[in-house]
Amino acid sequence: MAQFHKKADVVIIGLGGIVGASVVHHLIERGWENIIGIDKSGIPTDIGSTGHASDFCFNTMHDPITMFTTKYSIDFFESRGRYERIGGIEVARKDDDERMRELERRVSSGRAFGNRVRMISAKEAKEMMPLLEEDVIQGALYDPDAGLVVPRSQTVAGELVQEAVDSGKLETIPNTPCTGLDIEDGKIKGVHTTRGYIETSKVVVCAGLWGRLIAEMAGEDLPVMPVDHPLTFFGPYNEFEGTGKEIGYPLLRDQGNSAYLRDTGAAGTTEGGQIEWGYYEEKEPRLVHPRDILEKEQARLSPSQRDLDMEQIMEPLERALELTPILGELGYNEKHSFNGLLQVTADGGPSIGESPTVRGLWYGVSVWVKDGPGTGKLIADWMTDGRTHIDHHAIDYARFYPIQKSEKYIYDRCFESAFKIYNPPVHNREPYSKGRNLRTAPYYLREKELGAHFMEIAGWERAHGYACNDHLLEKYADRVPVRENEWDNRHFWRVSNAEHLELSENVGMVNLSHFAIYDITGRDAATLMEYVSSSKVAGDTAVGKGVYTNFLDDTGGVMADLTVLRLGENRFQMIDGGDAGNRDATYLRRMAQDKEWDVFVEDRTDHYGCIGVWGPNARETLKQLADDPAGLDLDNFAFGACKDFTLRGVPVKGFRISYVGEQGWELHFSMSYGLALWDMFREVGITPIGVETYANSRRLEKSLRLQNADLLTEYNLLEAGLARPKVKAADFRGKDANIAQRDLPHQAAMLCTMTVTDNIDKDGVARFMMGSCPIVDPKTNEVLIDSKGRRSYTTSLAYGPSVGKNIAMGYLPHDYCQEGLELEIEYFDQKFPVKVEGIGMKSLYDPTNARMKS
Repeated sequence: MAQFHKKADVVIIGLGGIVGASVVHHLIERGWENIIGIDKSGIPTDIGSTGHASDFCFNTMHDPITMFTTKYSIDFFESRGRYERIGGIEVARKDDDERMRELERRVSSGRAFGNRVRMISAKEAKEMMPLLEEDVIQGALYDPDAGLVVPRSQTVAGELVQEAVDSGKLETIPNTPCTGLDIEDGKIKGVHTTRGYIETSKVVVCAGLWGRLIAEMAGEDLPVMPVDHPLTFFGPYNEFEGTGKEIGYPLLRDQGNSAYLRDTGAAGTTEGGQIEWGYYEEKEPRLVHPRDILEKEQARLSPSQRDLDMEQIMEPLERALELTPILGELGYNEKHSFNGLLQVTADGGPSIGESPTVRGLWYGVSVWVKDGPGTGKLIADWMTDGRTHIDHHAIDYARFYPIQKSEKYIYDRCFESAFKIYNPPVHNREPYSKGRNLRTAPYYLREKELGAHFMEIAGWERAHGYACNDHLLEKYADRVPVRENEWDNRHFWRVSNAEHLELSENVGMVNLSHFAIYDITGRDAATLMEYVSSSKVAGDTAVGKGVYTNFLDDTGGVMADLTVLRLGENRFQMIDGGDAGNRDATYLRRMAQDKEWDVFVEDRTDHYGCIGVWGPNARETLKQLADDPAGLDLDNFAFGACKDFTLRGVPVKGFRISYVGEQGWELHFSMSYGLALWDMFREVGITPIGVETYANSRRLEKSLRLQNADLLTEYNLLEAGLARPKVKAADFRGKDANIAQRDLPHQAAMLCTMTVTDNIDKDGVARFMMGSCPIVDPKTNEVLIDSKGRRSYTTSLAYGPSVGKNIAMGYLPHDYCQEGLELEIEYFDQKFPVKVEGIGMKSLYDPTNARMKS
């Protein structure tokens, strides 16, 4: 075969699936030309998961970005005449109260993010879907926008590709695998294929099940894994004979049985007069590494369709017969049934975005059909504008640290994700049991001895509370409520609220070794840090000064919040949240590359530990240990200062800052000194305090913000209540937008602090809310929407023991930014009254003032 040498502005690897086709479509919409798409199969694909997908769409998720991609995709399919908005039902069986509560929770999430789901009775469900047994269920959720891509998403992919070809902006090369990536100096230069070489500076990997194999060519891995999904057919079912319908009844989800069912319409349509029943294995999922997927000529059906053993599904199928007896009345179509491979991920989110190590290499992997077009839009916008209209932290591939991309970690986490696809309901605070104990502080064993209740973030084990402090529950019994509702109490330790109160009376220490720490050095380090920071961190900022700052995008949206220590003329240290560090460090490296600045960004997280010591007695207690006690006096150690000193000869860097409202320090130190410091702190009576107090209850009482929750790129610095009184003189990214926003008469919305004024539910039980609850105008029963179309929901929620109330943050439209205004939030499909307590940054409780008043 003749070898070619081609040149393209963009190469799509895996063009034949719905994701690759959607990326091409949206890139062309955004003005891109000279695109080449390759696929190891035909185009559209005849071997990928798009070729056998069930093609149905539901709108019942709990996060805003998936809600967006699904809703966008549904509207996209329908705009092309390729969607049957037949509706969908999710049922809760009579013996499954937890599933019923989950459906109620989904209704509230739907309201928060703009979907129309609602609860219906068992009788209503039976009327909509006659195939189910009414007396088996206690109720259901109805999604009027759920439906089916018709006749297939594979058809849509083919149409999108053909339109792109007809436009003259796309060339397709089917049946041509990628054999290698040409990478020089950390940048993509081209793609090697079985037929020749394509020169390009942009590659988008949409290879689905085979995405990890392409990533390996770049020396990295994707935290995704193909898994068997039993898909079975029963028939013939002739209810819709002669109608020409692809589907007749609403989709049916029986997620308590980890299964779904739909009719396939009339004979002669795509699946031809049958009942389709699908199941997600919730006990022993069968994962398949992409390297072990068969080639086309080896597979009975296709490489993504593996043979199904009936024994794999007998137990759930027997349960399915209770709900839908029709399955037992019809014949089982063994030849048509199979295990269809789909992808699960290490944290529930796909891998989207530019590679952290190879510029110009983009990924669009582990995306289901229901999210395909929406994801295609996000990738095209991201590549074009450098941002998306919705905060994409949850899908950004740069969120994963190297330790989270080992083959064992990926397998273990994906295995656990696989049996949670449908069942059981995943709690807001649900911890993973696998991929644990990877990163621990040097005093980890001491924490275990104290009965630490560990959760995990970015591989770090973090104590949320300590059993050794259970005696405090008696001390503060009247101020620490018992959470009677199991969901509200799950993965929560009551002792945390007692620790919160103890911190205000004495002194406590919080293990903060999960902080992501980076050293930024080089000739242009000051130039870089000043340009990316909205606050002044360089210029005439004194060496030894620590500054809280934000990174903004070109529209002024908040990308990051962190602290920067100036340690020298061109030497800085960035202290970041554990979940955001790798992404933010990647951003710094990319900016330095784009600007051709001489900067070195070095990950020092595993070199440094951190313990926060705070409380009214923090200064006097630390002075007992300090070799120069006077150096810690207020006159010698101003707020925001960063100084080196020693505690019994152990060197620490003290940064006087607080996320809990109390006086004290972040103490940074070499990991090798961590155990000695922990022991000396214990010796002088400093109480260990769990991160629950630090990250949730106390910071909410102080109205302090959390990145990726309260701070999002959809909102600017002024709306977030974080704008400095003046704009710094030096240029910085987003400065023009920030100045223009300051000139507005008012912002479209403001981040506000609210309290729940009555938390008793319809059963007389006090509730302790969490998650994203829609914020509602009680006069209209409508969710608040600002002038930019952004919906109001709670961005943070926690109980504040010092104020004795549930505290919420959320963005309110300008007209609702009124202190004392009474609104409502929805939690598990119930309304609870809230009162607006503060507009912008306003503490509900200031420990220092509270003590002075007492």
